[in-house]
Order: sequence, then structure tokens, then C-alpha cells
Amino acid sequence: MEKRIFGRLDRQVGVIGLGAWQLGADWGQVTESDALDILAAAVDAGVTFLDTADVYGDGRSEQLIGRFLRERPDAGLTVATKMGRRVPQVPEAYVLDNFRAWTDRSRANLGMDVLDLVQLHCPPTPVFHTDAVFDALDTLVAEERIAAYGVSVETTDEALAAIARPGVASVQIILNALRHKPIERVLPAAASAGVGIIARVPLASGLLSGRYDENTTFPSDDHRNYNRHGAAFDVGETFSGVDYETGLQAVRRLGALVPQGATMAQFALRWILDQPGVTVVIPGARNTGQARANVAAADLAPLSAEATATVNAVYDELIRPQVHDRW
Repeated sequence: MEKRIFGRLDRQVGVIGLGAWQLGADWGQVTESDALDILAAAVDAGVTFLDTADVYGDGRSEQLIGRFLRERPDAGLTVATKMGRRVPQVPEAYVLDNFRAWTDRSRANLGMDVLDLVQLHCPPTPVFHTDAVFDALDTLVAEERIAAYGVSVETTDEALAAIARPGVASVQIILNALRHKPIERVLPAAASAGVGIIARVPLASGLLSGRYDENTTFPSDDHRNYNRHGAAFDVGETFSGVDYETGLQAVRRLGALVPQGATMAQFALRWILDQPGVTVVIPGARNTGQARANVAAADLAPLSAEATATVNAVYDELIRPQVHDRW
């Protein structure tokens, strides 16, 4: 698999990673055996970057990755986790003592003395402008609890504020064929600063897989059911904030662009990899077949200028009015 430099992290990672939200059973049930099989399939196919969080299954995702790391100690993986969403979302929670406690819990879950990358998990906006927060993160690095830190953001303004911080190694942001705004300023700024870009929600919660229609239903414990209107967390995390029916319409038009032998999901992942400044994209997987298919997207040729123009036109017509100015 193609690898790209994670600038301030000072390492290379494969361009297709694995997002491990599903392994926490927040998208419906995933057994421990199935979760370990998914991890093995992804890594065997070439994945070197795993993204998780302390809140995914309240630690279950981290614990499963920790078990996998013990079974495959020589896999050469970079593991990114996130912290901060297990407490009320107030700026006052983002202090050094909490950071130490949160990272100690993740270190225990993952079985790692030093965490590769810890990201603030979409914290309240004032956190991005608080010097003491980043001083505390620097302290965690100095104490060798973590090797590096980054942020996961909801908005492009938050991303730009983070990129301006000299110690930030990465920004994780929603970027997909239904969410284009980061291309304008965030990706160029990150590239200039040497900050890695982790593209999350790459398939718009599965919309861009092309497998859903108006009759698709989702389990009650799946956020694509309970968070469609932002009842549990930022609505932009579910279907990228796009109205479900409008998203289906857009995906049907994009489906005509998929190269022969490829899937809609692979086309959507390739589109992200074509954006200058992206370091790694982190699709999730509910089974081993999905994990392998996601990795295969890296083998597709870059999209043609015609295909790229059509993606842009569909976005401008259907999606831009709904989401572009919100995040």
C-alpha cells in the first residue's frame, strides 16, 4: 500500500487505515471474535494505522485493539486514540489532571506504555484557543505518556486554530464526496505546517457505499437511527449532516462514475486519497470482506478530471446548500 509521511509524528502510515468505532458496538453488535478477525484482515491487507477512542464502547474498542497488539506485537502499527468525550463537554474539563487520568486508562486498555497519538475528541470550541490545554498536552509528551498529540474537530475553523499550534501533529476532520469544505483552507494549511490530516467519516456513515435506499432500516442502537437529527452528538457525524434522502440522490448520480470492477465505496475512498494534503483515511468495517475491500481502494488509479468535475457538480447542486456553511 502507498504510504505517506505523518510530518510531526515522524513516521509513515499506509494511506488506508481502519476506523474502530464499530468495534465498540456503537453501530450494532460486533462480537469479540468478529472484531479481532476484522483487525487481522485489515492489517494482513496492509493497514498500518488504527484509529480508536476511549469512548467507543466505553473502552471496548481500545481493549480489543490492545488484545490484537499483544497477539501481533511485530505488526508495525500506529495506534491513534482519542480522549475527552466520557465527561460533560465543558472547557473546564480539559486540564492536566484529567488528561493524565484519561491517558492512563487508554494506556491500560491498549497495553501501551507510551501512546502513539492521542487526539482531543471534538472538544468544545474554546478549548482550541486555550494555551493551558496545549501546555498540558506538551507535559504528557514530556512525561512520556504519549508520543504525540492531535485534535479531532467538527469545523474548519477549529482545524485551522489547531494547525496554528506548534505541537499539534494531526487534525482529524470529516472529508468525503459529500463534505468538501476542508479542501479550501484546511488541507493547504496542514500541508504547509507539516500536520497530518486524518480523513474521517469517509463514506458518510455508509451512504457512499451505495448499499442503502429509502427502505433501509438501522437498529435502535445504531447512531444512523438515533442521531439523525443530532439527538446524541453533532449531527454532522451521522451521514455527514446530509439529509438522508438527498444523500441517496447524490450517491445515485455518483454511481455512474464508478470504474468497472470497483465499488462505490472504493470510488469514494479514492476520491479522498486524491485530495492533496490527506495523510490517511479511516473507513470502518463491519466484517473482514469490508476491511479488505476498503484497502483495495488504494490500488485504484486516481480519478479522471471528468469524474472529479462531476463529483464537484453534484456537491454544488445537492449538498453544498445543506452542509457547506455549517461546518
